[in-house]
Amino acid sequence: MFITFEGVDGAGKSLQARRVSEALETQGCEVVLTREPGGTKGAEELRELVLNGNTDRWSPMSELLIFTAARRDHCERVIWPALKRGAIVICDRFVDSTRLYQGLASPEMRGIVDIIHKAAIKTEADLTLIFDLDPAKAFERMNERDETDMRFEGHGLEFQYTRRKGFHDLQKTNPDRYILVNADQPINNVTQEALLAINKQLDT
Repeated sequence: MFITFEGVDGAGKSLQARRVSEALETQGCEVVLTREPGGTKGAEELRELVLNGNTDRWSPMSELLIFTAARRDHCERVIWPALKRGAIVICDRFVDSTRLYQGLASPEMRGIVDIIHKAAIKTEADLTLIFDLDPAKAFERMNERDETDMRFEGHGLEFQYTRRKGFHDLQKTNPDRYILVNADQPINNVTQEALLAINKQLDT
């Protein structure tokens, strides 16, 4: 089973990915926890190319191609082998983040993201949990943890609100695959809500 965690920056995806992975392991599941961009040595190097420096260092098309190259390496070396042997793969971000970063750059870019993904990757998640949080609250959390990154500040809150709406729109297209998780509640409650959605899918 391939599960992806999505949401605006600062919504707590990475923390919940670790907590959910540990909980599933206690249930006897083999879990591979990974992230994007990254997940392999080569993909992590490509991650550094994009995430370091000014937000306008690369054009949306250049970023899309770099991320797709990193994703292909990640799938070949980590995701596909794990799924083939029957593991649960939990990935902190996947192609839906690309759809809502580079894909929102212009009307035509959204379609190009899907075309390139279909040609180079062909893999979609079985289940995508969208950790839903007001971007202003997410920004406050990041400030409290001193984790505010340059890209968040560079894009600004308005862009984060646009991305949040984009995630909501995705959820409406396929409510069985995309599940909204309320991230504006105590950490344990968020974990339990996420686990409930995953175990429901595992039981089907």
